[in-house]
Amino acid sequence: MSTPTISIVGAGLGGLILARVLHVNGIAATIYELDASPAARTQGGMLDIHDYNGQVALREAGLFEQFQAIIHPGGQATRILDKHNTVLADETDEDSDGNRPEVDRGQLRQILLDSLPAGTIEWGRKVTAARALGDGRHELTFDGGETVTTDLLIGADGAWSRIRPLLSGATPAYTGISFIEADHLDAARRHPVPASIVGAGMLFALAPGRGFLAHRETDGSLHVYIALKTSQEWLDGIDWADTDKGKAVLLAEFADWAPEIKTLITEADGALIPRSINALPVGHRWDRIPGVTLLGDAAHVMSPFAGEGANLAMFDGAELGKAIVAHPGDIEAALTAYEKELFVRSAEVAKESADNLEVIFNDQAPQSLLDMFASFGGPE
Repeated sequence: MSTPTISIVGAGLGGLILARVLHVNGIAATIYELDASPAARTQGGMLDIHDYNGQVALREAGLFEQFQAIIHPGGQATRILDKHNTVLADETDEDSDGNRPEVDRGQLRQILLDSLPAGTIEWGRKVTAARALGDGRHELTFDGGETVTTDLLIGADGAWSRIRPLLSGATPAYTGISFIEADHLDAARRHPVPASIVGAGMLFALAPGRGFLAHRETDGSLHVYIALKTSQEWLDGIDWADTDKGKAVLLAEFADWAPEIKTLITEADGALIPRSINALPVGHRWDRIPGVTLLGDAAHVMSPFAGEGANLAMFDGAELGKAIVAHPGDIEAALTAYEKELFVRSAEVAKESADNLEVIFNDQAPQSLLDMFASFGGPE
């Protein structure tokens, strides 16, 4: 029997975990990634990696020790403020249960990249089209016109997946919340006031419909998400490339906030990056289509307010890899088993994420967040 070809579109955490789990079980796969190189763009901020899914995936990939080496001491500290800079909760890392340690996304991705054989990832390969050929085989077309055919196609290519239309007509919809990302470099020395506001780990500074979510990064910088419940038209109508104008717009939105908190806007270094928060419908699923499936955001993109996106993507990748290993020579049995569990777990977490979005930005914020944390023994 010939060995089936396996193609993974997207070199995010989920696609990399899948390729790694297959590799340690002696199964080859090729990842096609549109970025020209691993360093083509920054990989975002901190991630809390959960002991019941993300860490499970890393163990399955044989990379748990490497993961432990990049854990950020102090990263689980959490502060909650109101708009007047009143501290409502301040939990240190030592106070936490330790089951969701923080790591730098870029460092975690590098561990996964280094774990794969040379040539596994083909960089600079932008998929422009995908079509079924029959008998479970698919053809990918790349920018420039080149094509490849594959026996098993996995879409690990994020929220705006090129592979999802083979399975589903669903597209992500705007949740009503937008982020504007900002950074404060060398914060302890150059930005002592923002650094004192954020603290050692994670910050929530909230009021109804708006707030600041921030992390202290492993390099000493602060990564800040300035959050607003607003329309997509409002976000798109501002020239965020004009940083001074963007800051002025944000300061108007947060006019009645404490001056110390507003330094998270005024002292930001570099560009302001707008991000609309989009999500697929809760419970998104599809009928079994031979030879193709999805993982991570391609399957279930949701708002970040359950903290599960990267964890679920990695767990998806590990579970799909295990299913393929457990069903040698039977791709359809593997995909059926994988999707049966995928749909259940992603629906549960997507609902949690949607519910948390409402809690965090509702008319009772930040008290609503305090109540939610208290319900499961968090900061109080």
